[in-house]
Amino acid sequence: MNVITVNRRDFAVKAKRARRSGIVPGSVFGGPLPDSIPLQIDEAALRKLLRCKREGSRLKLDLEGQLIPVQIKEKTVNTLSNEILHISFQALKEDQKVNSVIHIILKNTEKITDLLEKMLLEIPYASLPQDMIDTITIDVDGMGAGSVVTVGDIPELKTEKIDLQIDTEEIVLRISDKKHPAGQTVEPTEQET
Repeated sequence: MNVITVNRRDFAVKAKRARRSGIVPGSVFGGPLPDSIPLQIDEAALRKLLRCKREGSRLKLDLEGQLIPVQIKEKTVNTLSNEILHISFQALKEDQKVNSVIHIILKNTEKITDLLEKMLLEIPYASLPQDMIDTITIDVDGMGAGSVVTVGDIPELKTEKIDLQIDTEEIVLRISDKKHPAGQTVEPTEQET
């Protein structure tokens, strides 16, 4: 499990000024914590972490030598400048269910010559921390026109350890026989890498 070092937020420095100096404000709340703790995180370390982790991912915060198991709950990004404005973490308690999302990653999409419709790439659920699922990869190689994958078709979701917060009949992806317009390619999304 990844560990990222964080510090208590220094309120003597305004958030805008902190961001300019490479510090992202944040917070950790919930679980065993009696109160929310304002944090500050090195932007370079956070960006490195967010390249492989996303909302719903588990990790540990190192706060002044104390390791706190958490999930990434929410990040706020300025879409124009790609500046991370704020990040929040939810502390995890071993015996307490937590709401989260599973990210669906599609593999071998470039091999699909028909129209691939991505309907649902995040699946909401609840589970105990030890049963959390970060991502599920679906290999679409060999799927042809008419193929449909629903939430209920995904083997990892056929367990009593997680409580799905969505109907199992919801469609995750569908391949239809409509061809892509000649000469046009569909760019893979960042989740397909």
